[in-house]
Amino acid sequence: MTAPDMNAPIRKFAAVLTAAVATAGLTACVGAFNPETDPTSAVAPRVQALVDAHREYPRWADFPKSLQPEPEPAVLAARVGALNASRGSLADEVARIEWTLTEDPAAFAAATQARVEAVQVAPVTQETAAEIEEFARRTRERGRAPPPVPRR
Repeated sequence: MTAPDMNAPIRKFAAVLTAAVATAGLTACVGAFNPETDPTSAVAPRVQALVDAHREYPRWADFPKSLQPEPEPAVLAARVGALNASRGSLADEVARIEWTLTEDPAAFAAATQARVEAVQVAPVTQETAAEIEEFARRTRERGRAPPPVPRR
């Protein structure tokens, strides 16, 4: 026998053993899905009554009726038509968008920066940004390791 042929029975045994362990583990969990109430417990009758009362799914008849009347089919058809029309106009708007950058990236970045700088910033916002930068600087200073201690 060659070396791969000698390992085949070990692999088969390992596969069978793995399947058996998985099956045993799954069958051990089955009992968790059908719990029983301890009959000696003082609350056992109440728990069992609650479980029995809630075994059935609710029926549609148990749900309250809507307070709003159902819309007429013509009204629904008009709403669907309006949605389809707006979907078409939205698709036309999206088709007109230029999704790729055809101009020079540096020029695009400069134009975007100019648009951002054209917006006036409130002085309070500038002060806040300065305070944040100062806080970050102080935090970096505190985060520096102390100088090494001379050993001699």
